[in-house]
Amino acid sequence: MLRDITFGQYYESRSVIHKTDPRIKIILLILLIVFIFLAKNGFALGFAVVSVLAVMLITKIPIKLYFKNMKAILPVLIFTAVLNLFYGESGKVLLSFWKLQITTDGVSRAVFMATRIILLIFISSALTYTTTPNDLTDAIERLLSPLKYVGLKNAVHTLAMMMTIALRFIPTLIEEAEKIMNAQKARGADLENGKLTERVKALIPILIPLLISSVRRAYELAEAMECRCYNGGEGRTRMKQMHLKGRDFAVFGVALVICGGIITLNILF
Repeated sequence: MLRDITFGQYYESRSVIHKTDPRIKIILLILLIVFIFLAKNGFALGFAVVSVLAVMLITKIPIKLYFKNMKAILPVLIFTAVLNLFYGESGKVLLSFWKLQITTDGVSRAVFMATRIILLIFISSALTYTTTPNDLTDAIERLLSPLKYVGLKNAVHTLAMMMTIALRFIPTLIEEAEKIMNAQKARGADLENGKLTERVKALIPILIPLLISSVRRAYELAEAMECRCYNGGEGRTRMKQMHLKGRDFAVFGVALVICGGIITLNILF
């Protein structure tokens, strides 16, 4: 199951999204997330769904990879949807017990929230699938560069590097966790059956070695960077320079049209 989680991995392709400047992709990701949560009716949310599906197809990445990421957040998604069922303030009462009741408004809230979270995962996955970790680091550093003028000169590159390393280590830690789980199963540990408390206790022999392994990998990475005389962003050169092209402005314009469409549908309906 852990191998099904592909978030944080780069998938090589020759799509327009892959060729788009990573700074534009990060800005558009933030914009689309904001406007997806601003969708207040079914028409606006439906338009957002169609737009995100179109982006997924344009990336030329197998759709099944996007849905694999859903397995990791499925419990959170179900919990959020069930929780929103009881927050309906109006509408017809469908089910009532004790002090809780489920109304049509609550069902609508649950569907809207679940759909927004799914779109959030899909659009975030599209960014990580189409952008290499190095490009992501450079883009974040460029976008945060104005912070240099408010006394955070050294923190900009450090923050960008920390975010990228954390994203890059997700697949590595997942692989390491699966190896530890297989080793525990070979020793007779039952990780899938039994009561909830027993299954939680069975995770302790997995979490401790995983934590130790993560710390060891962090020290190894730090030593490797020091051996290569890494000193942060000060005086650092780049083999590939970022330049905005006409394609980037076209993609940005299409994204603005999508955002404008969501706002228009909110107003009309």
